[in-house]
Amino acid sequence: MTCVAEAAGFDWPGLMRLGLGKLGLRPDDFWALTPIELAVMAGLEGQPATCLRSRLDELARAFPDEPRGPKGKGM
Repeated sequence: MTCVAEAAGFDWPGLMRLGLGKLGLRPDDFWALTPIELAVMAGLEGQPATCLRSRLDELARAFPDEPRGPKGKGM
């Protein structure tokens, strides 16, 4: 299951290929699932969560590439 870090947040065509194609779910069953349920059904539950753009932005603010204090040693 691949999620893209875009405004939409999810790779819907990829998720549909996984659910409807690989797993053979009927459309109403697919749309009734949560993303976690789909991941468990696909055997992907042990993999790390995807980093969406909002989380990446949050991490970039928390850990900027620029030095923040004297002699470049943070605060």
